Amino acid sequence: MRNPIPAPPSSAISPPKPPATAGGDSLAGFLYALTAYLIWGFLPLYMKALAHVPPIEVIAHRVLWSLPIAMAVLIWRRRTSDLRAALRNPRMLRMGAATAALISVNWGIYVWAIGSGQAMEAALGYYINPLFSVFLGRILLGERLLPLQWVAIGLAAVAVGVLTLASGTLPLVGLGLTVTWGLYAYLKKSLPIGPNQGFALEVLLLAPFALGFVLWQGLQGQAHFLDGQGHDTLLLMGSGVITAVPLMLYANGAKGLRLSTIAMMQYIAPTMIFLTALFLFGEPFGQARAIAFPMIWAALAIFTAAMFMGRKR
Repeated sequence: MRNPIPAPPSSAISPPKPPATAGGDSLAGFLYALTAYLIWGFLPLYMKALAHVPPIEVIAHRVLWSLPIAMAVLIWRRRTSDLRAALRNPRMLRMGAATAALISVNWGIYVWAIGSGQAMEAALGYYINPLFSVFLGRILLGERLLPLQWVAIGLAAVAVGVLTLASGTLPLVGLGLTVTWGLYAYLKKSLPIGPNQGFALEVLLLAPFALGFVLWQGLQGQAHFLDGQGHDTLLLMGSGVITAVPLMLYANGAKGLRLSTIAMMQYIAPTMIFLTALFLFGEPFGQARAIAFPMIWAALAIFTAAMFMGRKR
């Protein structure tokens, strides 16, 4: 799912930044980010329609059909030279390979979760992600945390414990999405290349593996693409659009918004996923979730309050 991601580094290349409003946010930036989050929020409906297709096949087509879109944007923005420079830089290639591996695993977990009736677990993962990112900053970067931030992280940990005790196992889907996306965002911020170029680099590195799998699957007679079912073919082709477009919208929109605005908006997608799982997919919301999810929401409220307090200081 580009699913909610942190703001890109200052070196990110994007269209000229629109004039910001008095509050520091631009209208164009807000609309870009809002559109991205709404697409991510509705993404479970799209992936549910592909539930009968193996997740790895969906991921392969997400990569293949994202590539022409990513390249078209670079050509339009005249940034292909940045991509060529990245392909000649061994360090950047290693970093791009790492982020590509993490995002592909994240996509795979997400697609499998939606198809197997665990959309609510996916929502849990993306709710926890901001707290995990803060914790990651403390562990890897030595960033100081406010006492309220520790309280928020503690509440989230207790909520995970409640779900673990109730089911007898860790919520692996939610934690898998949290960890892969958190590490992806951490490495992505360290990648010295713009967001559009970075995404193009990732799908370009993944494309040979995706193409090889699609060709092999076709030779085995197991492919859903061009199998006579036009519905599946169109959905697989469209997976590139719903993958590339929100990621690029977000990356460019975030440059016109304050961090506090992005922090509030990142809850849009998991809330939509949660409501979709509950009311449209009919996934159970038992006693354990009735305890754990309010704890997560309380943790996010505390986290947001702490963030605003930190900005004022």
